Amino acid sequence: MSASVPRLVVAAPSSGSGKTTVATGLMAAFAARGLAVSPHKVGPDYIDPGYHALATGRVGRNLDAYLCGPELVGPLFLHGARGCDIAVVEGVMGLYDGAAGEGELASTAHVAKLLRAPVVLVVDASSQSRSVAALVHGFASWDPEVRVGGVILNKVASDRHEELLREALDQAGVPVLGVLRRVPQVDTPSRHLGLVPVAERQAAAVEAVAAMAAQVSEGCDLDALARLARSAGALPGAAWDAAEAVSSPVAGAAPVAGAAPVVAVAGGPAFTFSYAETAELLAAAGAEVVTFDPLRDEELPEGASGLVIGGGFPEVYASELSANEPLRKAVAELAGGGVPVAAECAGLLYLCRELDGLPMCGVLDASARMTERLTLGYRDAVAVGDSVLAAAGTRMRGHEFHRTTVEPGSGAEPAWGVRGPRPKVEGFVQRGVHASYLHTHWASEPGVARRFVERCRTS
Repeated sequence: MSASVPRLVVAAPSSGSGKTTVATGLMAAFAARGLAVSPHKVGPDYIDPGYHALATGRVGRNLDAYLCGPELVGPLFLHGARGCDIAVVEGVMGLYDGAAGEGELASTAHVAKLLRAPVVLVVDASSQSRSVAALVHGFASWDPEVRVGGVILNKVASDRHEELLREALDQAGVPVLGVLRRVPQVDTPSRHLGLVPVAERQAAAVEAVAAMAAQVSEGCDLDALARLARSAGALPGAAWDAAEAVSSPVAGAAPVAGAAPVVAVAGGPAFTFSYAETAELLAAAGAEVVTFDPLRDEELPEGASGLVIGGGFPEVYASELSANEPLRKAVAELAGGGVPVAAECAGLLYLCRELDGLPMCGVLDASARMTERLTLGYRDAVAVGDSVLAAAGTRMRGHEFHRTTVEPGSGAEPAWGVRGPRPKVEGFVQRGVHASYLHTHWASEPGVARRFVERCRTS
């Protein structure tokens, strides 16, 4: 079985070259033409997909060959691209930058090869002219399996500058598919972990996406880019399916029939970090998924028999989260009763006794605070003991991205043992609670969704 979805991968020689502006603007520009656009992001990033979703009206999805394994990149792509006319994939870092010490694994180039997709290279041309040809030639020829189908020149100063760049690139044999002038940066404010999420600045984010779309529509050859996307050949294999995943032999026995347990999933501005596949897997495993906002809702969803609290920015909203005492007490009561709770990063902080001196839920006897140190990177982890998510010995890959610390870093029963040059244990397992700094992609181990829902049904 194979499927053919026109597709492009938007890459760059390095971070800061303009990938997000071009990719998001291109998504919005194609959508404005009436096309159903499938948005994707290489790597574990949660924030860019929010802008992609605004641009396209569809859920932004991640393609991460480290978290999910190379074998799932194609199926997850096809799952997201169902019914779409074209797909745009925003890369991560520089084209050939992957997981540290793992060669090409999880790089934009790796994902482009797995998708058999042409690459559009976004080049910051602000400080060069003829040298751009050497740069593009090097990236285009480095790996023969990566097809650089065109270049978009960013931050071009003038007509004369553009002329010099085009003359140089004529010799490199890579067509110029767009030229973006040096203009005031589109308003996409950042803070300690990157761009501010869409959920925190909805109106301003809509304006920013519109500005990106206008810039790309004016400066890029959309027809040529669409033709390049259509040159991508058929992608073998079937689309990923949540119901098949939770029922597969790898995941264990099929989901147990019976009344659907209500699984409350934290959302709102403080908890924006989640992969769409998590809720899809929970539903496929038999749960009724209900979202709530810990900033505004004073009660958990009625009948909640499970709780999932993903990542986000609780440190930014610590005062508001702390002030919502009724919900904090409800969470503590639910967890204290042994109801399954799965918390990642921000969720871990929310379950602590305090965050930056402000009372949190007190489910964990631990204290959290902001620091100046950034903890960032992929992790190879194994479940230390049995929990509501995983049996002892279950191996999952995760990603850490935070400027906070929790003391102690693990409980009497840790959640994960992290392998590698600096092995450690981290996280907390107690009664029905599994709390950890690690962001994980449940599509890589769908059995965790089935196990969690089963525990919700029987707790």
